[in-house]
Amino acid sequence: MSLQLYDTLTGTKAPFTPADPRHAKVYVCGPTVYDYAHLGHARCYIVYDVLVRHLRASGMRVTYARNVTDIDDKIINRAAERGERPDELAARFTEAYREDMARLGNVSPNIEPKVSEHLPHIIALVQRLIASGNAYAVDGDVYFSVESFEGYGKLSHRDLTAHEAGASGRLDADQTARKRHPADFALWKSAEKSEVGWDSPFGWGRPGWHIECSAMSMEHLGETLDLHGGGLDLVFPHHENELAQSEAATCKPFSRCWMHNGFVEVNKEKMGKSLGNFFTARELFQHIEPEAVRLFTMGVHYRSPLGFEFEEVDGKARFPGLEDAEKRLEYLYKTMLRLRELPAARIVPDGWVPDAIANFPAALERALDDDLNMPMALAALSDLLASVNELCDAAMRKKGNAQQAAVDAAANSFGALEQYLGLGFQDAREVLLRIRDRRAAARGISGEWVEQRIQDRTNARAAKDFEAADRVRVELSERGVELLDSPTGTTWQIG
Repeated sequence: MSLQLYDTLTGTKAPFTPADPRHAKVYVCGPTVYDYAHLGHARCYIVYDVLVRHLRASGMRVTYARNVTDIDDKIINRAAERGERPDELAARFTEAYREDMARLGNVSPNIEPKVSEHLPHIIALVQRLIASGNAYAVDGDVYFSVESFEGYGKLSHRDLTAHEAGASGRLDADQTARKRHPADFALWKSAEKSEVGWDSPFGWGRPGWHIECSAMSMEHLGETLDLHGGGLDLVFPHHENELAQSEAATCKPFSRCWMHNGFVEVNKEKMGKSLGNFFTARELFQHIEPEAVRLFTMGVHYRSPLGFEFEEVDGKARFPGLEDAEKRLEYLYKTMLRLRELPAARIVPDGWVPDAIANFPAALERALDDDLNMPMALAALSDLLASVNELCDAAMRKKGNAQQAAVDAAANSFGALEQYLGLGFQDAREVLLRIRDRRAAARGISGEWVEQRIQDRTNARAAKDFEAADRVRVELSERGVELLDSPTGTTWQIG
């Protein structure tokens, strides 16, 4: 394959070259499960889902590992606030996270390691670092010595001398005074016996954040990964520290490629709870089709910031960008449905196929080969949909038809769309009805009322009272209801 990816370590775009050309080992940092997945999670895991899909569609075997951090101070603190056990809270949010990822159309990882299931591996790696002289113990805490690793800072391109005390991750202020260097970070954190913790050779305590991913990834994918991914916010300190401790332990490169997706910006500010612009995926799903969220995230290059607009109108939340994405999703499914429901009598055995249809799978692959250029892929999708609709229009004209080869090629292109981008994977009718009914409900329109008015119009037309029938159409149109007449009956949509 000819996939080129931007590598954060080198700062350049280069061919993706797994150690085994037929098998890619991919590790992506998963969530810390103390709350529901948010829009930033959605964006991140959609990016790596497309990467994995693309690799597999290109014929490569992929072992995809995406961890779950289920031991963390945030989990412990949230559980204490709610009067729950930390493991129960983590299990509940893990299941919710999986549900949200499935609704977004993400494939499940091959391996989903949990910190709670890898404590022996974490402890063994900490011991290995102490034995090599890269880590030291102080009163039950164990720290990694950044000065012992010559390449510290090479991923984030930071000079070690520029690091400030306490800037190295999830550390308490009182731990800083015991460190040999301000940037040294915790591999094991001591705890009181009354606190959540585990026995270890260093004493009762909990693992540090960074050591967890190193231990889990190396346990399942080996000492050198083909690709390590995550959000841009993880470059420092998390991935920098992962790289340092892993390479110090093994004396091997930790990952052949480092990939990071950009931030989500809400109304041009980075999304954050403190700013009041924080949205969980589940909150968005109440307003918009989950697959529209997926499509929305693909509208800009994965390394660029994703701009997200939020506004309140008459006390109701509106998300203009997502609403536009849902309209595009609706257009996709309407097109797929038109193609699927072309009457057999309108299809003739001819071999001509429009270029936008014939070339779509190759255009899709070419776009993704260029550093997962999803906006370019969506441009090819736009051309495909226009061409398929032209095909359907031609078939439904008087004495018109569609070529069987073109119909088959269009169906194949929609299959490629699902395979590479994970779009168009649902039943078209169900999606369109959900979108219609949600929009109607938002406007206070009852589906039962619309159906009754359609029946009233049908009765008026049967009685040749066309003025009454027109009054019904106008009444519905004023409420935003558009009627669609066909030989099989009348349906409706929200305009």
